[in-house]
Amino acid sequence: MFQLFVKGGPIMWPILCTSIVALTVVLERLLFIVRERFKRQPRVVGEILAKVEAGDFNGAVQVGAGSQDFVAATLVYALENRDKSVSEALLRAANWELKRFNRGLAILDTVITLAPLLGLLGTVTGMIHSFSLLGGAELGAPQAITGGIAEALIATAFGLSVAILALLPFNYLNARLEEARQDIQDAASHLELYLVKRAPNRASETLETARV
Repeated sequence: MFQLFVKGGPIMWPILCTSIVALTVVLERLLFIVRERFKRQPRVVGEILAKVEAGDFNGAVQVGAGSQDFVAATLVYALENRDKSVSEALLRAANWELKRFNRGLAILDTVITLAPLLGLLGTVTGMIHSFSLLGGAELGAPQAITGGIAEALIATAFGLSVAILALLPFNYLNARLEEARQDIQDAASHLELYLVKRAPNRASETLETARV
């Protein structure tokens, strides 16, 4: 492997750097996904929504206050800021949580695009060097030219390998991001629905109090 790396030319070093960056990001993101799965508490989210449906907003906040579930944290933030705008609070909290899931994906996307281009650049420069032998003193050694072309293709092979290996976790992480978005949207829709149901009751209670 080391001999192939050396034969690939100097462009192999940038390709190696991109592979190290991709591996670091993938490992960090996978650990993040595992931690978030352990923090999930669907029961707490259900209790929050049940208390909101019953009109116990303070109780709902207390239930989710200590939870590390990202869905519960979004609902709690929205309930704490319900006097201003529930929709804006939900949107803001959801953006905060989804930003954590989206971290590092731009780097992986760049690696997937950059690695094959670096490999192609290494192949082009290698072939330029090989064909330059046609005008030199080594014209009688065609094996040197064909060997140089074969070595030039090593860079493309490595670049494509890095891109392919980075693409698989990239798609997986994107799927987890979309899953988190759907979980937040589902809980947020239930919360807004329950708040809308409570709105007429609150209006009637306010009217009765004003009559008294």
